[in-house]
Amino acid sequence: MAKLIKRELILAKAETAYGDDANPTGADDAVLVENIGWSYAGARMIERNPVKPALGMLQGIFAGTLMEVTFDVELKGSGTAGTAPEFGPLLRACGLAETISAGTSVEYLPASSAHESATLYFHEDGSLYKLTGCRGTVSGNLETGTAGKLSFTLTGHINGPTDASLPTASYDASKPPPVINAGFSVGSYAAVINTLSLDLGNTIATPPSMSAEDGYGEILITDRDVTGSFDPQATTVAQQDWAGDWRTGSAKTMTTGVIGTTAGNRYQLAISEAWYKELAPGDREGQRTYEIGFGAAGGDDAFTLTFT
Repeated sequence: MAKLIKRELILAKAETAYGDDANPTGADDAVLVENIGWSYAGARMIERNPVKPALGMLQGIFAGTLMEVTFDVELKGSGTAGTAPEFGPLLRACGLAETISAGTSVEYLPASSAHESATLYFHEDGSLYKLTGCRGTVSGNLETGTAGKLSFTLTGHINGPTDASLPTASYDASKPPPVINAGFSVGSYAAVINTLSLDLGNTIATPPSMSAEDGYGEILITDRDVTGSFDPQATTVAQQDWAGDWRTGSAKTMTTGVIGTTAGNRYQLAISEAWYKELAPGDREGQRTYEIGFGAAGGDDAFTLTFT
């Protein structure tokens, strides 16, 4: 039977203890995704090259693997203020701490300890891969006149594939707000931009473990390097000294302003200390722009993503 790429499904649920299957269901834990990809991460195959009368190798021996899954999600709220978005467990598995203010907001900030993990069920049109102990990294992209997107890369301990029917999936009914009518600012300056990107830049460690069934111990987030880019319209030095700030290493706050107008489906990204790493010229329909890459200084307050 042919497998259709459009008939695939991701279920995700936070684990109460690392590696314990959280048993996500289609009714409660489905995540609407795009562009699913996967690979066997760190697959080990023992090569055997004995000395013997006949030339050639002996059959290799499989010695364990992890699995990496990638996909994109639309940036949107749950539809209810103070209720986490359906991809909340994935943000938590990428080393972000979730703070819920009932009836008001859900906030995500980087965390340096007590990282959570998630169970991921990947249904591939008739086949089921179960991934436990998943951790990973995420990047985001905002572009004017489109829906914001988050791109996840998760690594987990794999069980499967096994034959399994696709479950009925229930998704949040809210639609992603378009990236418009959002007052982006750098410091106190209201910059005119088209795109903004942010990459959490987590380092994922997969240490070996002799006692583990797959030969791998707990998947860990061991470091973080938050970076991003934006493309402001060029200005006079008096308006905004982009090159001067780059040369002097002047750190700037950045905020998108609130994107969306409906309670429960609004979000805002704020970066506390952005410092410019590179600056190059750009062209937007005949207007001079700058392509600026930045790093986000600070520790667990480097940025906040807030849903209201």
